[in-house]
Amino acid sequence: MSEVVESQPRSKPLAFGTGALIGTLGGLIGLGGAEFRLPVLISLFRFRGLDAVIINKAVSLVVVATALPFRASAVPFAAVAANWPIIVNLLAGSLAGAWIGASWATRLKSETLYRIIAMLLVVIAGVLVFAHDVVAGAPLFSGAALLAAGVIAGFVIGVIASLLGVAGGEFLIPTLVLLFGADIKLAGSLSLAVSLPTMLVGFTRYSMDDSFSVIGRNKVFLLVMAAGSIVGTLIGGLLLGLVPNAILLPLLAAVLLISAVKVWRHA
Repeated sequence: MSEVVESQPRSKPLAFGTGALIGTLGGLIGLGGAEFRLPVLISLFRFRGLDAVIINKAVSLVVVATALPFRASAVPFAAVAANWPIIVNLLAGSLAGAWIGASWATRLKSETLYRIIAMLLVVIAGVLVFAHDVVAGAPLFSGAALLAAGVIAGFVIGVIASLLGVAGGEFLIPTLVLLFGADIKLAGSLSLAVSLPTMLVGFTRYSMDDSFSVIGRNKVFLLVMAAGSIVGTLIGGLLLGLVPNAILLPLLAAVLLISAVKVWRHA
């Protein structure tokens, strides 16, 4: 399918409203909602694949940057800092993965990028259903094996985060809990500490490509959607636990699967 050409101005109220709704959905499960935002940017707001990824990355960056201070009341910065070896371990892989993932995205044909996005949305749907309610236990490995596993996991997550323009929390949190044995609340804050520098690296790589001009052309839209996303994330956090995960997670997974089909059809 041919690329969509930007011509009509995009509704700012709709951008705020969808941002708030998506943020609320993400907040209900402790995520920023970027995995839901990307299909909306493509299908509703008619951004081209790579442009949608870059816009999603920019909005996600704003949301993540504000989320870490908001979580300080539940998880103090001292607790996050005390786990700096885990953060460094994952960053050793995720920073390289973010750079490589962004490089791939700028070189892929649009049809290929759409299909990769669709497949990754299906993967995230599976993670939501089968790995979101993980329970902390002992680390899976120790010593050098744990270090190597952390670097590999970080690399894969960094690549996915750059390809989708997401923070990667849907993968980081289960990794932190299952691989490192982190408490689920602490894992949420640690994931943000890993996500922020990882996203900055991916964003920096995207800024070197001509397609990055989509930010300048849509800066007001971006800021409005980011504001809506932040408001929604806060609302979702307040409503956390109101809807049982046994009902919520399959519904959100179904939304992602439907979105994956729609994105695939753009190819």
